[in-house]
Amino acid sequence: MQASFQLMAESPAFFMGFVFIISLMVGSFLNVVIYRLPVMMERAWKAEIAEYSASQNEAAPSANNPENPPFNLVKPDSTCPKCQHKIRAWENIPLVSWLLLRGKCSQCKNPISIRYPLVELATGLLSTLVAWHFGFGLAGFAAVIATWLLIAMTFIDLDTMLLPDQLTLSLLWLGLLLSIESPFVSSQDALIGAAVGYLSLWSLYWVFKLLTGKEGMGYGDFKLLGAIGAWVGWQHLPVVILLSSFVGAIVGVTLLTLQGKDKSQPIPFGPYLAAAGWLTLLYGDWIVEQYWQWMLP
Repeated sequence: MQASFQLMAESPAFFMGFVFIISLMVGSFLNVVIYRLPVMMERAWKAEIAEYSASQNEAAPSANNPENPPFNLVKPDSTCPKCQHKIRAWENIPLVSWLLLRGKCSQCKNPISIRYPLVELATGLLSTLVAWHFGFGLAGFAAVIATWLLIAMTFIDLDTMLLPDQLTLSLLWLGLLLSIESPFVSSQDALIGAAVGYLSLWSLYWVFKLLTGKEGMGYGDFKLLGAIGAWVGWQHLPVVILLSSFVGAIVGVTLLTLQGKDKSQPIPFGPYLAAAGWLTLLYGDWIVEQYWQWMLP
């Protein structure tokens, strides 16, 4: 193990190759997280409702009902949604298996969504870019983990309009703990960034609600921006907010124009925050420098 770490420290190519392979495998796991975590949350909510109903002397299903088998990130085993064929090990190799199977189930030939290999590839490529940018060390490894979390949150929010606490708070606490060693920002900047990030959207939420009577965004967005603030510091939060708002506005207008979506239909904001936070973590200083050069030629 020590020899491997020494080789990664001495050879950037080996380090990036290592990160790419590991991240492909993590990307495969993220596909599981993206699908199963919201289902697990929904089942937990239903169990709480059933428990409350039972406490009110109403009939409610038992949590140990054999008709409700375990459902988590490990069990049950992955299967084809159409024929229930159990996915074998060789059919679950990131990218390779999808190509070998030509995007179809080996048994019933039901199409396998191309999103699965795309998530794996995106995880591998973005993580490798992070490894190249920060190099071998605490900052590089930490930023790779942040990338994994942000990818999972992006797709979950796109699918369900949810940003699970399990992910947003993990990103927050990891950023705060890392700030002790200051690979990105100091502990003071991280703490202020987390607080300002959360409170800025929280305040905007309540101003919008008081003026319109509607909810403009969810609490998950507050937590995500707070978590990003713990990584980039309060100084770079304006960059995150401006980037995410700009991209979100463009995408929103595009969807309204091309797909004829209802203006009142909610659009997830988490993916834009995640993308802006990731870009700011890598290129925040450069973005600020370019901005001031453009403003003060």
